[in-house]
Amino acid sequence: MEIRELSVPGAFEVTTKHFPDSRGIFLEAYKSSEFEKAVGHKLELRQANISVSKAGTVRGIHFADVAPSQAKYVMCPKGAILDFAVDIRVGSPTFGQYDSVLLNDKDRNAIYLSEGLGHVFIALEDDSVALYLCNAEFNPGREHGISPLDKDINLPLPETARDGSKLELLLSEKDTAAPTLAEAKESGLLPSYEDAKAFIHWLDE
Repeated sequence: MEIRELSVPGAFEVTTKHFPDSRGIFLEAYKSSEFEKAVGHKLELRQANISVSKAGTVRGIHFADVAPSQAKYVMCPKGAILDFAVDIRVGSPTFGQYDSVLLNDKDRNAIYLSEGLGHVFIALEDDSVALYLCNAEFNPGREHGISPLDKDINLPLPETARDGSKLELLLSEKDTAAPTLAEAKESGLLPSYEDAKAFIHWLDE
């Protein structure tokens, strides 16, 4: 596999190598040695989640308090999603910026988002499956959200599904009511860049 850092520091795209034969296909979805070489520390698995989404479903922008926050290694074993890493770390050189990776059941690639980053995706076809490997268990008291429709972030959410049909955005009540990035910053909700760096440095040791 190949792992490259995205334009948002702390987010990585994982490109897998496929081994097809007459029976089907085999690939390594995760390999600790390659991951550790690229990221600098192990991914300590604490929870694995699966979501199944209709086309147009938007999940996020979600993040957790640092520390420990919740790093995520995300794949799409069925369907297709456009996955975004959003830099919400106050003081970061790329604060408010994002990068994206198309995850699908053809390329079978992955995205890794380190602690302190915001995560959001949009499903591009019905019954799209997202698999999340997380290094911390879900803690509702430390989980937060930012509106994925925040005009200052201006995420380029697709208007067309994988089959060419028009996408109608579907958001939960919680995500619809989430604050903008500016509002979250003003209220002190966002993690700091320095705190996130310090925690990741501790993991690297």
